[in-house]
Amino acid sequence: MNKETDKYHRWVAWSEEDQVYVGRCPDLFSGGVHGDDPIKVARELEKVIDEWALDFRQSGEPLPPVRVKPMMEVA
Repeated sequence: MNKETDKYHRWVAWSEEDQVYVGRCPDLFSGGVHGDDPIKVARELEKVIDEWALDFRQSGEPLPPVRVKPMMEVA
């Protein structure tokens, strides 16, 4: 099932500096979620994204436009 937030790029990556996995969705919020398990971080990130979408709906504001797009190749 597609959700209205599926269009936003999200990622989970290891942070050497913080020594944890960090999950981000830059089009919806700055910062991110973090933890020791990448699967748990991804699940938590989805919860945060859903909360942000709910806040937008409740305020009557549209979701922001998609700006970050994944690249197929890096030269």
